[in-house]
Amino acid sequence: MRTIGRVGEDIAGLIWLLGVLLALLSVPALAGGSVALAMLSAPRDRRTPVQGSRLMWGAVLAVVGLAVPARIAWATHEERFYKELEPGMLMLAGMAGGSLLLLGLGPFVSWALTLPDRFAVRLPRPLRLPARRLAGHQPGTAGGVAMTMVATAVATAVMIVAAAQTAQERSFSPSQAPYGALVVQVSSDEEARVARAALRQEIPSAPIVQSEGTGKGYLLYFHNDLAGVDPHIGDQALLGYLTGDLSTPYDEGTAVLVTSEDVGDIPLDIGYSLDTPSGETLRRSIPAIAVKPADPGRTDLFIPAKVLRDLGVGLTPNRLIIDPAFHRTSAAEQERLDRRLGVGTPSYVERGFEASTGWLFVFVPMILLALVGALVATGSVADSLRWRRVLLRVTGGSGVRLRSYAVCRTWLAAACGTALGVAAGAATGLLLAWPGTAADRYDPLPRVAFDTPWLPIAVLVVGFPLLAAALAALLPPGSGPRVRPS
Repeated sequence: MRTIGRVGEDIAGLIWLLGVLLALLSVPALAGGSVALAMLSAPRDRRTPVQGSRLMWGAVLAVVGLAVPARIAWATHEERFYKELEPGMLMLAGMAGGSLLLLGLGPFVSWALTLPDRFAVRLPRPLRLPARRLAGHQPGTAGGVAMTMVATAVATAVMIVAAAQTAQERSFSPSQAPYGALVVQVSSDEEARVARAALRQEIPSAPIVQSEGTGKGYLLYFHNDLAGVDPHIGDQALLGYLTGDLSTPYDEGTAVLVTSEDVGDIPLDIGYSLDTPSGETLRRSIPAIAVKPADPGRTDLFIPAKVLRDLGVGLTPNRLIIDPAFHRTSAAEQERLDRRLGVGTPSYVERGFEASTGWLFVFVPMILLALVGALVATGSVADSLRWRRVLLRVTGGSGVRLRSYAVCRTWLAAACGTALGVAAGAATGLLLAWPGTAADRYDPLPRVAFDTPWLPIAVLVVGFPLLAAALAALLPPGSGPRVRPS
């Protein structure tokens, strides 16, 4: 029976891995299928409409694709603990659904390219001829615009999910020290002595603040409002450093809650363990007062070292700090200090929360891919001999007018692809923000509101077609990838 159970577990693991692999492969496959479907749906000329059956099936795929991340967003909207890898798997499934949405929009790319021609008489004169030419587009044009749509959709979704994750991380990643403070981490009295000597040599004029941690025993505290707040154990100098005011009242038997909230004076229940029997915890209640911090965004708990020593809790130094109010540590000073301390005693200068820039490794390639798609789309529409004659007749063979035609044509194609892509990417990104901020820890953190990056999205909508048009203006008229008509 045990062997059968192991075989069953192995089969289940193999099925799980295959599912992950299929989900990973489905995202680029469906996105690439959108380009192929757009090319297959391209009409033969500007007077031939896109087949209604292709639009209908595309609409069905788009609705199903949008329903998948919507269902996942609903499933992850609760603030609860999710099993290990569960948020990642749900995110992957949502991405596959978003790719299915893009697949369904493939035929609508060909339909969107006919819209400027319908309103050509209302367009500015330089856009009328490019609008009519795009309406009679070839498969290469539709494929290029679909490529632009897919790339801008991914870029938009990535921006929104990154904004949600950054807001979540910033809210629950409090700094361990005020901005600009130099912190040297130590673990024993000997390390503290050596680090203090090195600090005296490199920064002789700045006072050194010492924070201590529990050694023999360990410290617990039982006030609900202090859940997640690490205690700072030390003397009056540490209290003045935490509050930013050296005149803060100090009492060796009173704890201090440094917070911007109005909580009043509260008793602090401390649970501590020494050499007591296993599982037994002693308790002690001490008075505590609340004071305002210099930085409104910080919440710190200060406990006088004497209180814990009187309880028999062993303390050892854990940090030496240079207060930025007395000295701003330069990069050169920190580098010299690190050489003196060696790798065994790390130091850092607190810079606050630093948002991840990993999303740019997806965003930038997508923008480049969208540019390629726009140039491919517009480089494939000027090869018809009849259209070459029309262009020569309209422009009189002027190189400036030919270049103007190429620029307007590129702008129209890029605008069509960007409009569809941003709409699809915004819808998908807002839904994927839910699994993207789901907690995979036993103490789930409440979600925080985030500012949707509408301004960068608007810049993408307006700026990308202009960027593509500017790039087309730098190319010789008629250059670019060409698709020869049969």
